[in-house]
Amino acid sequence: MKIIIAGAGAVGTHLAKLLSRERQDIILIDDSEEKLSTLSSNFDLMTVCASPSSISGLKEVGAKDADLFIAVTPDESRNMTACMIASNLGAKKTVARIDNYEYLLPKNKEFFKKLGVDSLIYPEMLAAKEIVSSMRMSWIRQWWEFCGGALILLGTKMRESAEILNIPLQELGGTNTPYHIVAIKRGNETIIPRGNDVIKLYDIVYFTTIKKYIPYIRKIAGKEDYADVRKVMIMGGSRIAVRTAQYVPDYMQVKIVEHDVNRCNRLTELLDDKVMIINGDGRDMDLLTEEGMKNTEAFVALTGNSETNILACLAAKRMGVSKTVAEVENIDYISMAESLDIGTVINKKMIAASHIYQMMLDADVSNVKSLTFANAEVAEFTVKSDSKVAKHLVKDLGLPKGATIGGLIRNGEGVVVTGDTLIRAGDHVVVFCLNMMIKKIEKFFN
Repeated sequence: MKIIIAGAGAVGTHLAKLLSRERQDIILIDDSEEKLSTLSSNFDLMTVCASPSSISGLKEVGAKDADLFIAVTPDESRNMTACMIASNLGAKKTVARIDNYEYLLPKNKEFFKKLGVDSLIYPEMLAAKEIVSSMRMSWIRQWWEFCGGALILLGTKMRESAEILNIPLQELGGTNTPYHIVAIKRGNETIIPRGNDVIKLYDIVYFTTIKKYIPYIRKIAGKEDYADVRKVMIMGGSRIAVRTAQYVPDYMQVKIVEHDVNRCNRLTELLDDKVMIINGDGRDMDLLTEEGMKNTEAFVALTGNSETNILACLAAKRMGVSKTVAEVENIDYISMAESLDIGTVINKKMIAASHIYQMMLDADVSNVKSLTFANAEVAEFTVKSDSKVAKHLVKDLGLPKGATIGGLIRNGEGVVVTGDTLIRAGDHVVVFCLNMMIKKIEKFFN
């Protein structure tokens, strides 16, 4: 598959590294030689110094033969222009990174398709949705819904009060267990567990289940004393902060602390009256105390500085806030944030890359999520009548080590999968696998 990525910024570079491991034919173009210099020698890809919106530049890299053209420069209009040119030259599918929510409205989809832009991706919006999902419950690190919530994936950290510590998984329940443990994150290691594995103190455990059994998982995880999130404080008035404030449920009260007075005025225009805008330094503990930090259930740090966000969340934890979320754009800091026990870590380039990665898959995949902490991904596949997975019981499928089926949705109902489950055509199947394995899993669904 020939993939051209225009823009060697954070998203483009991360995506190029991700895809180069897949042995795809990757060409990364940018008009900055400096940004490209370290990449071609360290990764299996070709770099070309050219303007992403130059007709001659796109002809030079062979855009006419591209299976996928991805424009992810920081400039929205440049991305749109690059996609239009690439499409007219013959690129089969184009994707543009944008920062205008209006473009995503369904009524505009056909309009952009006619112009030559097949798909649009808005990383800040995707990040905001992930933040809101992770804040649903203060005891949950990560939360994802499949098929409108028919099946839930949640990750939570094991503390001393957990009832399921040090017991082999095969002894935790029989065939009627209302959940499936799909992965365990232990230190820097991600484990796709087997029956003789055990859960240890401080593991982050990922469960798949259906909504009615969430209180049961909360009980066995020892998290019943965690307060529900009602009050949210956001540090930094970024675009992600605006989208987060717009997406939170009505029962949550939101305060945004922003030090730039002009940005505060802009936030007041963008957000409705239920969101309180506070002009001040979010690192000022006296200010945060005065604004009710100790009575806040969730603290979200969204400044442009990863270190500031991590330290602010640590301070919030010390003040008794049960749920903290930090935007950490420096990938090297993610494991450090985890070791410091920061709650949920958001990295918009990893989220954006997951969504673009989904477009490469041949099988019918409607959802791909990258777990920021665990070096793993979750994919939702729709089963075709001639798919290999529909011909054998789950235990006889021969899935590669490092992959597991977390659950499925059949006729709109979530089902927890066991080894004796027979998957049928039309089922939506949620697969959990270690990084870079989705292509191996894909053949089971083609």
